[in-house]
Amino acid sequence: MKLKSKDFEDNSSIPSEFTCDGRNVSPQLSWEDVPDGTKSFALSVTDPDAPGGTWIHWLVYNISRELSKIERASLPDGAIEVVNDFGKRSYGGPCPPFGTHRYFFTIYALDREHLDDLSKRNFFEIVEQHTIEKAEIMGLYKRR
Repeated sequence: MKLKSKDFEDNSSIPSEFTCDGRNVSPQLSWEDVPDGTKSFALSVTDPDAPGGTWIHWLVYNISRELSKIERASLPDGAIEVVNDFGKRSYGGPCPPFGTHRYFFTIYALDREHLDDLSKRNFFEIVEQHTIEKAEIMGLYKRR
């Protein structure tokens, strides 16, 4: 499986439009080479360089198997967002307090059509239990 974005390349800078310094909207994401047996997708966006440990920017699950992309500044119909470390059920863009941070966008191909009652505490444990394959891209951001 492969994940990519029209808005930034893997291991390159994330444009400020997708950060707290800009419009703070989610970038376009698309995936291909989905493994057989995939029944839905989940998505995470995390910053492992945050001072207090990994910071959760966006968690989404129950993304339809029929989809192969998420458009800029949108959420697929039927998908469910989990409260992130900003305390919101929405995308929270990069906003590092200092230095350049890495932001990992990860798509998970799951063996279940629906997952229930995920929270930021159990998201990764439950998603990993049902992951057939995953793919990620990493973007970099440093505030001006």
